[in-house]
Amino acid sequence: MIGSAVLYVTWSNWPWHSDSAPADSPQSMVARLARELEHDPQNLEGWLMLGRSYIELQEYPLALRAYERADRLSDGKNAEALTGEAEVLALTDESELNGRAGRLIERALALAPDSGKALFFGGAVAARRGDLPLARARFVKLLGMDPPPNVRPLIEQQINAIDAQLAGGAAAGAAGTSVASAKTAAAPAKAAGPPAEAPAAAPSGGEAFVRVNVTLAPSLAAAAGSSPLFVFVRDPGHPGPPLAVKRLESRFPQTVSLAASDAMIPGRAFTSGQSVEVVARIARSGNPVGASGDPLGEVSYRVGRDELVSLVIDHVMP
Repeated sequence: MIGSAVLYVTWSNWPWHSDSAPADSPQSMVARLARELEHDPQNLEGWLMLGRSYIELQEYPLALRAYERADRLSDGKNAEALTGEAEVLALTDESELNGRAGRLIERALALAPDSGKALFFGGAVAARRGDLPLARARFVKLLGMDPPPNVRPLIEQQINAIDAQLAGGAAAGAAGTSVASAKTAAAPAKAAGPPAEAPAAAPSGGEAFVRVNVTLAPSLAAAAGSSPLFVFVRDPGHPGPPLAVKRLESRFPQTVSLAASDAMIPGRAFTSGQSVEVVARIARSGNPVGASGDPLGEVSYRVGRDELVSLVIDHVMP
């Protein structure tokens, strides 16, 4: 679960820092701050704020540049700068937690052992390298920092999965493996979708589901390649993490079924009668967070009323 956990906490509203919300639009605030830093390039707090702002705008190369500038200004002694660099690297390529991002997190924790964000990523880093006792200790410490209700279940889920693996119980194979390797969430999985020659079956037993037939517009036929396909279900009236998500191979046409069991967060799934939006996006970078130039399409869906609905990937992210 670490893969979706990293993504979710980035999307969540956990107050990792104490900035108050800007009065104007994020784009205007960032542009103004960047201009101010041109005249005050030694402003460490300004570069940190700029890095955070660029992450909000998903401008990851610019965010990394801002955090690296803050890191240099602090002579490598600012935990937020180190954690910010690691976060950007992990969002761009989660395998970075095995390398540079992981090393940055360990340095950040040495400087600020009570940093919530560093503890979260530190738990992921420790789990990926197989140090489950350390990963558990970091998640437990984080749980004691009174996380918000939308994040607490996710942290508890990590702890439970680690406990299962440490105990060697029957749950270790399913829950523990996903904690030990975030690549479980990132690697294409045959089980996530049906074989090419057979459409996905709708869930049985009365479970609420969303079912779409995803096609690619001819004008974008060359855009797929080997890039993964992400299919999300989201609540258009409530910004935040998706209600369900699947990662699949980019082959078209493809029938995709999503159910409550595909929820990212326990207890937060779509229900029968709910109006949702289904989004299909080809992630050219492999990153589940959308990037400019990614082909995508979306369609409205009424859970429990609609059956198989056509979803065409016909435009690109600006």
